[in-house]
Amino acid sequence: MKVAIISDIHANRHAFEAVLEAIEDSDAREMWCLGDLVGYGADPDACVELAREHAAVCLAGNHDLAVTGALSLEEFSRGASIAARWTREVMDERNVEFLRGLSTSEEQEPVGLYHASPRDPVWEYVLSSLLADLCFDVQRHRVCLIGHSHVALSFCRMEGEPASGEPRRAGTILDLAAGDWLLNPGSVGQPRDGDARAAWLLLDLDSWEAQFMRTEYDVAGAAAAIRAARLPDSLAERLGYGQ
Repeated sequence: MKVAIISDIHANRHAFEAVLEAIEDSDAREMWCLGDLVGYGADPDACVELAREHAAVCLAGNHDLAVTGALSLEEFSRGASIAARWTREVMDERNVEFLRGLSTSEEQEPVGLYHASPRDPVWEYVLSSLLADLCFDVQRHRVCLIGHSHVALSFCRMEGEPASGEPRRAGTILDLAAGDWLLNPGSVGQPRDGDARAAWLLLDLDSWEAQFMRTEYDVAGAAAAIRAARLPDSLAERLGYGQ
């Protein structure tokens, strides 16, 4: 079975809708979301409703927890906390309740799913081979999916060897048949790897193969929506740079 893995939508309806169209055109049978449906962007209700409709599995990210009140806004950057407060004010309570019902990890699937990492599903940014090694020591599944960093990347550890990893570009295909793996699909709504296109991952659970995907979307429209909501202009500007 092929599964589309997405993460870090951040209330970017324009990017989310484009990725959903691309998934529809692929041979993925399900879509799994690793969290952060809200935060930074201007369309939190639309994005939560799209996830409710399309995601077979959906996790909570730290920005989702901020909006529900489960995390203090003091732990967030200024832009993130401003966006979280605004999101709290405008969101439909039904969608907030949906976020409250989500977990930050899911270990019942053939792969482990975590918003941030197997060691800390809420906060840890796995951006180095050292941190990946520590995650490999504790994860219960041979292959795990993580989000949170907004960078499309993979880490692998073969038996008897240290972990290694690197950022991944569109079209990269990985053979996951051997070794332990951590895969990050990148961010749908706010990529931070220099590629402004929405990022996602196509995972084949039968052949154990993963393909990193990118999808064009209306960046200008998403930025305009952020400005119209009077959120910090930096949140709009960064979309065009993929940073």
